[in-house]
Order: sequence, then C-alpha cells, then structure tokens
Amino acid sequence: MDIWSQLIPEFSFQQVFVEPWTELLDPFIWIFLMGFFVTAACGFIGTFIVWRRMALVGDAISHSVLPGLVIAFLVSQSRDTLPMFLGAVGAGILTTGLIEIIHQKSRIKTDAALGIVFTTLFAFGVVLVSLYGENVDLDTDCVLYGEIEHVTLEPLSSFFGLFEAPGSVMRMGIVSLLVVVLVILFYRPLVVSSFDPGLARSMGMNPAVMHHALMSLLAIVVVSSFEAVGAVLVIAMLIFPGTTASLLSDRLPVILGITLVIALLGAFFGMHFALWLDISTAGAISTVIFGMFLLAWVFAPRRGLLWRAFR
Repeated sequence: MDIWSQLIPEFSFQQVFVEPWTELLDPFIWIFLMGFFVTAACGFIGTFIVWRRMALVGDAISHSVLPGLVIAFLVSQSRDTLPMFLGAVGAGILTTGLIEIIHQKSRIKTDAALGIVFTTLFAFGVVLVSLYGENVDLDTDCVLYGEIEHVTLEPLSSFFGLFEAPGSVMRMGIVSLLVVVLVILFYRPLVVSSFDPGLARSMGMNPAVMHHALMSLLAIVVVSSFEAVGAVLVIAMLIFPGTTASLLSDRLPVILGITLVIALLGAFFGMHFALWLDISTAGAISTVIFGMFLLAWVFAPRRGLLWRAFR
C-alpha cells in the first residue's frame, strides 16, 4: 500500500471534479476549452488526413515549424504572436508543398519524401538556433509536449466587446470554428476527392486544389495547436479521434459528430486526470482519447474484437 500511495496520489472527488467547476472555475475553464478546441480541430481535419493515408504529414509539419519560428524572430526581432504564427504557418505550408513536389517530380514515395523534407527543415532550424542561439529563447519542453496550462497566465482579451478570454484560447476557438465551417461548405468535394480523385475529376472538381487547400488548413491547425500540445502529442490529436469514430460508424456525418464528442470527453476527463495525478494536461488528454480508442477497438459493434470473436 505504501508503494501505491507513493506512485498514485490519494483521490478526492471534491478536489478533482467539484472544485475546478466551482471555486477554481476561472483558470480551469480556459484549460478545458483550450483542450477541447485543439482536440476538436485536429480530430475534425485528421479524419480526412487519415483517409488519405497521410496521417504523419501532421508530424512532419509539427517538426518543420522550427526554422519558421526562428526566421520570424530574426526578421521581426519580436516574439509577438502574429510574426511567430505567420512564420510557423509559412514553414508548414512549405513542408506540404515540398513533400508533394518531391513525390510528383521523382519516383520517391510519399513516406520517403515526408522523411526527407521534415528532417531537413528541422535540421535547418537546429542550425539557425545554433548560429543565433543567444537571440532565441527556445523552451524544448514546450516544443515537444506543449504547455496548455500556460493559458491561465495570459491576460484576457476582448472579442468585440462580447466576451473576454485568453488570446490563445480565442485564437484556437476561431481556428476550430473555421475548420468546421470549411468542412461543411466543401463537404462533397472533400469526400469525393479523398476516396476517388478520378471520380472527382470526372465530376468537374479539382482534386489537386482540394489537396493543397486541405494541407494548408492542416498546417494552420497544427501550428495553432503547437504551443498547447507540442510537436509530439499533436499527432495523437490528429489520429485518434477520427480513427476511433470510424470504428463506431460507417457514415461520415456521424463519424464527424462522434469526433467532436471524443474531443469533449477527452478534454474533460484529461483535465481532471491531470489535476489528480499532477501531470501534463496535454499528455493526460492524449492518454484519455487513446483509452477511448482501445474501448472502441474492443467493444465496437461489427468492428470490435469481441464482436468478431463471437460473431
């Protein structure tokens, strides 16, 4: 018992589940909303990325933003949000463009092109940090794992006088809403071009345009999520919600709806899980959505392991 008490803190329902929504609502509501917005945006667009068999493009983008951040700092001599965001998005879009060019203009497969581009850009970023390291403040823990808890330290910004929220939470909320709106508006060409580019072309659609638009939107989502969940855990946010939902339904609208539910549950239980064990919130959210994937994998109707065993 002594060993377990040292490894696992004592659980208090009052402290873990009640106080964050009563006495400590002001800081914890922003952590919850940031976790939900990140997971929802990544999961929503990640569904289409997984179907296109390009799940690790998000990993490439998350590692390739480093030179964009450094160049943006050197040009602007500022760590303000706007130049950092523009530099990172530019690096992300450059990453997807280079992957596509190498794949189309050579016999190199997509996975090899992905490895070439993101390792080269990341190495270039490391070189820039080495050359101008005295001018660059780089938090490696934040880069790798994110610091979602830092949203509680940001000053509140007003949104046209309607409400106030930390700037990063407001920005992530806008990105999440943008992703949902764009997917709804371009739902049909997205679906057709994802499953059958030839059919999309015969219907007068342009699969290449849809592909580049989707990659650009992916770059924006990954960069927006970067500070909260880091370069590593953003991949879990991109892959797990969509794949879990795909185990539970065949219909795309239902899958997208389940993705949002997974994002909500992951942010809720992940925040409380992190509070109980005093661990990284981003890591806790990723662990929770992985747990939901395992449950779906085992118990899902028709596709679950138990269903297959007793069918």
